Amino acid sequence: MERKVSPFTRKTRKRKAPDDAYLGSAFSLDELNQDLLERVLSWLPPSSFFRLRSVCKRWNSVANSATFQLACSQIPLREPWFLMVDQDLDQSIVFDPAEANWKNLNHPAYLQQRHGCKPIPVASSGGLVCYRTESGNLIVCNPVTGACRELPTVGQSSESQTLHAITMYSSPKDPASYRIVLVSGEFSTLSFRVFDSTKNMWEDEVLLVQKAENSLESNISGDETVYFLSKAGDVIATNMQRCPSKQYSSVLTMDNGEEVVYFLSQSGTVVTCNLSRKTFSEHPRLLPIFTEYSIDVVECKGEMLVVILSEFLETASLRVWKFSKGDRSWRQVAAMPPSMSHEFYGKKVDINCLGCGDMIFICINSGDFSSYVMCNVVANEWKELPKCYVNGKTKEFMSAFSFDSIL
Repeated sequence: MERKVSPFTRKTRKRKAPDDAYLGSAFSLDELNQDLLERVLSWLPPSSFFRLRSVCKRWNSVANSATFQLACSQIPLREPWFLMVDQDLDQSIVFDPAEANWKNLNHPAYLQQRHGCKPIPVASSGGLVCYRTESGNLIVCNPVTGACRELPTVGQSSESQTLHAITMYSSPKDPASYRIVLVSGEFSTLSFRVFDSTKNMWEDEVLLVQKAENSLESNISGDETVYFLSKAGDVIATNMQRCPSKQYSSVLTMDNGEEVVYFLSQSGTVVTCNLSRKTFSEHPRLLPIFTEYSIDVVECKGEMLVVILSEFLETASLRVWKFSKGDRSWRQVAAMPPSMSHEFYGKKVDINCLGCGDMIFICINSGDFSSYVMCNVVANEWKELPKCYVNGKTKEFMSAFSFDSIL
């Protein structure tokens, strides 16, 4: 796979130490005990992980050690990798923000063995990615090591309901511990189920009660669709059509110790499910229903944000919004410079976004257009990522999922 040099790759200067600088202080890493060696190696950059196995037998054993993985998870400020999703689903290509380049991982053998049924990534957390098969089965995979685990079936009662959201949460203290949440049902009778990896089982289904003071405002629920004419004279449906990997896109946050799941309804509004209080409600609509736009929901530093691409006054606008609980209104927190967003005008592009820390990773796609942008929400800085080339051709991706690259 060919690599392009990023325009924002940092250059560093290294000064050569005097020849006698280390006289009398040199020692071998082989002198360290196993625990200390794992702690030292855990500070290596993620891209060095793959070279550990080829150094020596001892370092190869470190790479497979559960205590080494735990040590890596405790390193602060480690940037995650972004697993890219394309239409073929036969490669594992990631973007490394630290080095600003693309990497090709070995596609997990377990996923390759499922002939005629390519699992689609639908959620991620920590060092794990959750895949979903065409039959609805879920597979949790470590993209770096290739280790996979197929989860028990949810049950016939849950499988017969309309699935709205799949989200995942893993424990920072225990990388092997994670929870997967499914939200399903009709808007009058939503419910959720949780898979607990420590118990290897699905917990009982829990019903959600709609909050009376925040009843659904759009009057659109289930499969009901409203059609209208765009400015170009095209028939537009309010029922969103999302790519398979983002069909059940959702985010999970902790609000004063309460688990809250956010996802998009079929009409493009944000639905909130408070799992702790067992309630759900709908946020006010950001744009009028008879408006053509693309929308996605993300999580940044524990907060839910919404990214919207819309067209206004003969140009396109890409903005990030935050919901204010006090007056139940939306407030803009970042906006792409008009010089960058204008090229999306008239191209009928779709956006699929992912939040991580202060950053939002955005995949922008249409039939004849593809771009990937990183946004720093705090600084309101926007950077277009370098193109990914495979066998001399540009690779196009539909969406991305973040994961801790060293676990």
